[in-house]
Amino acid sequence: MIKCIHQYFTLSLLFVVFSVGFVQAQGSKSLLEAGPMLGYVEMQEANLWIQTTKPASFELTYWKKGEKDAPKHKFSSSTLALESNTSQIKLTDLDYRTTYKYEFSIEGEKVKLPYETEFTTQQLWQWRKPAPNFSVAMGSCLYINDSEFDRPGRPYGKGTEILTHITNKHPDMMLWLGDNVYYREPDFYSKKRLDYRFKDARNTPEMQPLLANAINLATWDDHDYGPNNSDRSYRLREEALHIFKRYWANPGYGTQETDGVFTKYKYSDVEFFLMDDRYHRAPNQLKKEDKDFFGEAQLQWLMDSLVSSNATFKIVVVGNQVINKMNEHESMVAYGEEYETLMEFLDEHDIPGVLFLSGDRHFTELLKEEREDAYPIYEFTSSPLSSGTYGNLEESKEFENPQRVDGTLVYDDQNFGMMHVKGEKDNRRLILETYSSDGEKLWEYSISSSDLGH
Repeated sequence: MIKCIHQYFTLSLLFVVFSVGFVQAQGSKSLLEAGPMLGYVEMQEANLWIQTTKPASFELTYWKKGEKDAPKHKFSSSTLALESNTSQIKLTDLDYRTTYKYEFSIEGEKVKLPYETEFTTQQLWQWRKPAPNFSVAMGSCLYINDSEFDRPGRPYGKGTEILTHITNKHPDMMLWLGDNVYYREPDFYSKKRLDYRFKDARNTPEMQPLLANAINLATWDDHDYGPNNSDRSYRLREEALHIFKRYWANPGYGTQETDGVFTKYKYSDVEFFLMDDRYHRAPNQLKKEDKDFFGEAQLQWLMDSLVSSNATFKIVVVGNQVINKMNEHESMVAYGEEYETLMEFLDEHDIPGVLFLSGDRHFTELLKEEREDAYPIYEFTSSPLSSGTYGNLEESKEFENPQRVDGTLVYDDQNFGMMHVKGEKDNRRLILETYSSDGEKLWEYSISSSDLGH
């Protein structure tokens, strides 16, 4: 008990020190609103994001970590009022497998932050050495309380200390699985309010060191797209897409022919396919056998991308669940024709290494769908980070879901997921974990490349 009290006091003290330090960085001595945030990182490129309190000129200085007298490189630009005082900075001609330190000055004044800021470029490992090991944190449903616009009664958001516990795991990457902000009713039909809601969430103090030191990639679901269960009929869908692109430094958004937030990103020997389950989605209530979930063009893009990928693991990231046959709410299974098309495609082409990640549900579980003459399909659902949990799951038929891997259900606490990619060439493994809101490990499950058809 004494040890637990000491640990609690230590964490609380660290939180107070960090919060005070961040407030100081955000005060009169700085024009920083939020960030810096690290987006995608390649072997010789990196993308950073920053938001200021008003339109301002800034200078980014970066240099190789650990090299005495390393030359300092500078990048100068400005944030724009038309883009909510944000800017994305693409650094090029970097050295691969190199850690860079970086810092910002805004209007000529150095921004002082109470945490380190650095990133590491990817390795040139192909044909030379084993694929690098790395770790990924993940979560969905981040609700930031805003009393003026929240539901009456008990706050729906638990708090954001969980983000500090994620940071303490030192992930190489953070995957935001959707519902990364929660639009409120006054926000739904105002582009200015959509932007406000993102800005309000993005400057959360506990989020800042995670943004600055891990690769941050995101897809969306209904609450950071529009109203609850929203679809392609949403009046501000184009505006919502623009806002999303403004606040996330993903490697891409859709294709030249098809709009959306879908894109793909390869890190080591894993390829991530971030899908868009909203922009082209037909209404859930539409009585039509072949109604769109991803839409024809995006589904074809996914199938083309999977069949052409040489990654050991192919991780498909979706805001909604995909394979859950007992999901009484929103899932790809409910869009039967697209679901069957995708599953038949995986069977026909014998594509190894496919696994799904999803959010949305306000509980966490690992699902497993057995297939005849093929490896099983897994889906890791991780939810929620800070919003309310699924309070009456015991009363649902899903409580005893036969697809669920035993011991992986978490429905009474906010939580986050981790995925560790490790092992030798012929024995690569995914170690899946779930952690409580206090940072305690709740379960762990290992999947080898041989389990997924290699």
